[in-house]
Amino acid sequence: MTDAAPNMPQLLSEAKRWFDDALHAGMRAAGEQPVTAAQAAVFATLDPDGTSISELARRMGVTRQTTHQAVHSLIGLGLMEQTDDPSSARSRIVRTTPEGARAHARAQLMLTELESVLAERIGPQAGLLREILARPWGEPPTPAQGEARRRTSRHDSA
Repeated sequence: MTDAAPNMPQLLSEAKRWFDDALHAGMRAAGEQPVTAAQAAVFATLDPDGTSISELARRMGVTRQTTHQAVHSLIGLGLMEQTDDPSSARSRIVRTTPEGARAHARAQLMLTELESVLAERIGPQAGLLREILARPWGEPPTPAQGEARRRTSRHDSA
């Protein structure tokens, strides 16, 4: 094991886990049905009027099969339903049930409370952190772009 400082993706992952763990514990303590991180991601990426499984998978960055499994487990819990897409006779969409909408609203309130706890712990930088993370990051760079940037910075420092 090394004593190297964690890299940015590790830090972001740990921060997400902090929120996920606290939200899961809070929902369980409130008597809500526990959901997995994948199931929570479905709620987080779902449009108010419903979304196709393909679009959910794209937004979540996972396969359709993974999304399908999460959605159908939520259907089994009575939190979501799949119905015909009113804009396309050949498509189906996923949307929350009234119970799912109620549980999602409760989760949103808990997330707001968790952001307040974070602000108490780290100070006013919590608002700045939110602002920075909300900025557009653009498309991920390709390896060739990264190499060109490294070559340019080596020449600039010489």
